[in-house]
Order: sequence, then C-alpha cells, then structure tokens
Amino acid sequence: MTYQNTLNWLFSQLPMYQRQGRSAYKTDLNNTVLLIEHLKQPQEHFKSVHVAGTNGKGSTSHMLASVLQEAGYKVGLYTSPHLKDFRERIKVNGEEVSKQFVIGFVKRNQAFFETHALSFFEMTVGMAFEYFKRQKVDVAIVEVGLGGRLDSTNIITPEVSVITNIGMDHTQFLGDTLEAIAYEKAGIIKPNIPVVIGETQAETAPVFKAVAAENHTEIVFADKTVKTSYKTDLLGAYQAKNAITAIQTFKALQERGFKITSEHIKNGLMNVIKNTKLLGRWQVLNDEPKVVCDTGHNREGLSYVMDQLSNEAFDVLHIVFGVVSDKDLSTITDLLPKKATYYFCKPDIARGLEADTLKSKLGAYDLKGEAYNSVKEAYNMALKNSTKQDLIFIGGSTFVVAEII
Repeated sequence: MTYQNTLNWLFSQLPMYQRQGRSAYKTDLNNTVLLIEHLKQPQEHFKSVHVAGTNGKGSTSHMLASVLQEAGYKVGLYTSPHLKDFRERIKVNGEEVSKQFVIGFVKRNQAFFETHALSFFEMTVGMAFEYFKRQKVDVAIVEVGLGGRLDSTNIITPEVSVITNIGMDHTQFLGDTLEAIAYEKAGIIKPNIPVVIGETQAETAPVFKAVAAENHTEIVFADKTVKTSYKTDLLGAYQAKNAITAIQTFKALQERGFKITSEHIKNGLMNVIKNTKLLGRWQVLNDEPKVVCDTGHNREGLSYVMDQLSNEAFDVLHIVFGVVSDKDLSTITDLLPKKATYYFCKPDIARGLEADTLKSKLGAYDLKGEAYNSVKEAYNMALKNSTKQDLIFIGGSTFVVAEII
C-alpha cells in the first residue's frame, strides 16, 4: 500500500465529520476506548496538555509546543485539520510523522479499524498516540478536534487542561447557546488537574467554575491573571490573547515540575513558525500586492481577522471567499466589509457551498463580486485585477486556505 493509497483509504472509506458533517459525528468514546486498549494504552507513556476552545486552540497549541521545545523537551503535537498534507496533524519537535509510519500503522491495524467501523478522527488519534509513544516524547500537546467531552482525544489525563474561549460554532453538534457549548468544552476538565481558561466570558465562566468545582480542581482565567506580555512571530493582533493563555499554562506546568524559564517563553513565542511549521494564521503569501490568508471561519475567528484587515493600508481590498454548505451566513455577514471586491468560490470538498449560491446569498447583504469555478481561478482573477498597492485576503474556510497555500 502506497502513502497515497493509505490516505485515500483513510479519507474515503470511513466517515470524517469535517467533510461530511453531522452524519459522521460520534456521540460516545466507546470506539476510542476500544482502540487504545487494542494499542495497549499508548497515551500512558507520555505527559500531555489538552487544548480545547472555539478559536485560538491551534495557535495556542503551537505556542505551547514551541516554548517546550525551547526548554529542551521532546514535544509531540497533535492538531487538526491539516492544510496541505495529512502528516501536519502529527509532529514531533516540528517534524511531521513519516509517510512510512502512516502506511505501517494503517496496515497493521486495518482489520481492527474495519471490524469496529472506526471514524477517521478516531484512527488518527490512535495513530498520533502510538507515534508519540514510539518516539518517546516527553510531553504531547493535544488539540481537541470538536467539542471536548465526546472528542476522541478525551481519553488522556493531562498535566493541564486548557480552554481558549467559547463561540457559536458547530452548533449542530455542541448546542445552540454559549452555555451549552461551554459544557461540552468543559468535558476535558479532569479531577485534580489544573484548568486554564483563556478568556473570561459572562455566559461561560459559571459553567467552567461549576465543572472545576465538581472535579476538585483549580481554575484560572488567564486574561485576569497574566500581566507580563511577550511578542510572538504569529502575525495578527488576536494572537496576543493566545499568548496570554499559553503563558498562564506555562505557570501551571512549572508548578507541576516542568523547567520553563522566561527566556524559554520569550524565544519560543518568537519562533513558533520555525519550531512548529504552523500554517494559515494571518500568513502573508505575497508582498506586492500583499496577499494574506487566514483560517478563521466562525463569527469570533472572523471578527479578529476583519479587525486586523481594518488596520491594513491598501488602495483596493479583494477578498477570495468560500464556505462550507452548513455555514450560517447570517452570523458573519455584518463582519464582512462592503468596500471590497469579492471572488466567490467553492472549496473542493463535498460540503463546499456552490459559488453561485454564495454570491446570491451574500449579494443580498450588498457584498459585490463574481462567482468562479474554483478557489485557484478566483485567486488568479484577484491577482490579475490587483495593483501593487492593493490587498488580497483569502479565507472563509480552512479548506479555501488549504487550496492556496
């Protein structure tokens, strides 16, 4: 089995909620428990930090990994989704898992996967934990895929549980109120394991405090306690919030015996991209015209991104924009600038919203532009129509960004 054949099997034979939606969402951890028993509990062979949240959990996870690498630890990093290659999801000290390991893991366990009808995400979690065990990592930063309570990653007992913030996203799975979503995210809180909350929100703070009390564990709200600020190489003003969350997490790790100095934090936050190879967060792809992409796609994420856009200097703003079909556009239309030329496109996945439909729906909100047959065609037209003084922004969906990077 080749690497590409292995990926084709992973993606096409088994459900994957990022591409299929609700039909692929599991409502219990039974399969994951079966899998880790089959793999002989690999997650017990390394320490971990568990990171959940609506926005910022990916950036925060990469910040944590970078600083721990600077402190001399061998660090596993599990994140999702990937942008270019599946192997981005599983890294050790910034290096992606080998193609050979991916092939071998699937080959060794394929019969078990098929017998128990494991999901894409369940398999990749097992793959990551097995890889971290074999690589003998000191600590793994494990990003939640969706929610928390029922997420496949929620079989670890971490050193610290981290929840960045709560917003209205994945409501078809997690609930349609901030309190309900917070309860699902709070599912990663474990007995006597410290909890770091990135942002204090009136609706969600009582939920987190209640769950922490039930688990007899300390809870700290980072935005209320962190006074020291460090710069980061991750562009976008919104990254300051993620840095504060990371800094509070390092305090919790220090109390649990990790040797992390202020110099490690300073250097780690300034070398996140170099140390972890993070992609797609206010990433500048070109200078003249300036081209920026960002994977922010829900209301909270896009509000940070659009705020950043408003601080940029340009003559004309061009926006290459696409979304998935289950996106509630009414939740984001007020954020999208009317003084821009839009290039509507459909990401190349089954769940992608047709470009003509997107054009029609956003046109009703006075957002003007044309529909294109593909993301790349839309981007090429934006480049053709731009001068050196213009700015092109690419976003709306992780899948749109993935096709350009």
